[in-house]
Amino acid sequence: MAPRLSSVGSIGMVIGRRALSGFVTLLGVSVLIFVAIHLTPGSYEQVVLGPRATPEARAQLAVQYGLDDPLPVQYGKWLGQAAQGDLGISLITQAPVLDEFVRRMPVTLELAIMALVIAFIFGVPLALVSGLAGGRRAARHGTRVVGALAMSVPDFVLACILVYLFSRSQWFFTVGDFAPLGEDPVANFRAMFLPALTLSVFGIALIARTGRDAVQAVTQALYVTAAVAAGESRWQIIRRHILRNAAIPVLTVTATFAGYILGGAVIVETLYGIPGVGLYVFNGISSRDYTVVQAGVLLAAAIFIAINILTDVLYGVLDPRIGSRRARG
Repeated sequence: MAPRLSSVGSIGMVIGRRALSGFVTLLGVSVLIFVAIHLTPGSYEQVVLGPRATPEARAQLAVQYGLDDPLPVQYGKWLGQAAQGDLGISLITQAPVLDEFVRRMPVTLELAIMALVIAFIFGVPLALVSGLAGGRRAARHGTRVVGALAMSVPDFVLACILVYLFSRSQWFFTVGDFAPLGEDPVANFRAMFLPALTLSVFGIALIARTGRDAVQAVTQALYVTAAVAAGESRWQIIRRHILRNAAIPVLTVTATFAGYILGGAVIVETLYGIPGVGLYVFNGISSRDYTVVQAGVLLAAAIFIAINILTDVLYGVLDPRIGSRRARG
């Protein structure tokens, strides 16, 4: 019982340390995004009123929304409200930003989960085939070519190609015909698959390449040699030894890929017309809707930090030695 309590205590210490560092990171992100959005050329008054608006009209609009206050004062007000769970009011729609996030978040989460599932379905088998290929050069080189191509094609390029192909055809998958999952699951899948596939391509390559290197390293370990000598079958060795030990580096890049999805969702949702948080933030950037952009980036940073904390917990589950080292460090 004592070792288990020690392991649980180590995981608790890891969570505490990472939560504290995550809080400091969020403060830094809040400062950076606040300064960046206010330094972007074209103010909110100019975008809303147009270039021909009088200085008096612009000044009146700035006073109405508190944009005439010094930036430190504006930042302090926004941060204080955010700390209380109030993400502000959209300057364009006059709707609470938090309500819009709550309404749109299920769509973005569905997109992210689909992308992760697709990446694992294709990435893990590619990693195993390439890592266990041994002397089969065709298998090794084939997976390397697929990985190189997948990592070199930007999301927006692949999205543009797929939008062009499927918007001009009558194939099963659709573009721009989004339907909520609860209303029509089939129509929802037809509209969400292509955006999820676009986001997953980079993850497939990342998981395949990292998993291949991990599998190759594990197959050379002494315990695998001992398992072969003990007469274990190939599948038993893969299931008991290779998959578990190769999962740790794959878990690391999966956390990185999850953060990549948060950024890629802005582009993908915009190109495919998916009404998620990414499209909402993109529209906020276009219209200089400061509260929407600031809240969107802060939310993405918070989710990414939470994913990394969860990853550290899973490290401790897969290998308690890692959790103990991180707790001491």
